[in-house]
Amino acid sequence: MAPARTAPARRGLLPVALALSALVALTGCTAATTAVGVAPVPTDASQLTDDDGYIAAGDSLTLDSDLPAIQRLDPDLLKALRAADRAAVDERGTTITIVDGWRSLRYQEYLFARAVQKYGSEQEAERWVKRGADSSHVSGKAVDIGTADAMDFLNRFGSQWGICQTYANENWHFELETTPGGECPAMEADGRG
Repeated sequence: MAPARTAPARRGLLPVALALSALVALTGCTAATTAVGVAPVPTDASQLTDDDGYIAAGDSLTLDSDLPAIQRLDPDLLKALRAADRAAVDERGTTITIVDGWRSLRYQEYLFARAVQKYGSEQEAERWVKRGADSSHVSGKAVDIGTADAMDFLNRFGSQWGICQTYANENWHFELETTPGGECPAMEADGRG
């Protein structure tokens, strides 16, 4: 009779063993994907490079820069910004500089993680920084402008090139939001949109 009592116990272990095997296999696949795919999220800005679109705090780039933060911008946005820059220089002596342009996914994830630390929750952080691929910076469709003069110029005249401030709480953040000469849409209150 003893074997009859142990058989159900062994049958009960089979599903557990299969589940554990599947978990180990999936974990191995995930680890391999991480190792081959996207690099881990940096824990410090010193781990970011030009290839991430990183521009150090206090620095800015002109629109003729050959660095990825500028060169990986959406071509239509870059063309519009360059046209606006020519007009800003001619009409006001103001150069449009960029403190943030295109960003890698890992750079965006780093910024979001820092925002969570700063603001204390993911919900509050989302008011200021989008998660990963949700950011228009990752797709190259957004820039953060470096000077108050350039922000003012784009707020007043940017719609001539289709360039608009997107969020009311970020006077530095601009995207192509209308056709050239069109009217900019109402700004979203913040990044939660």
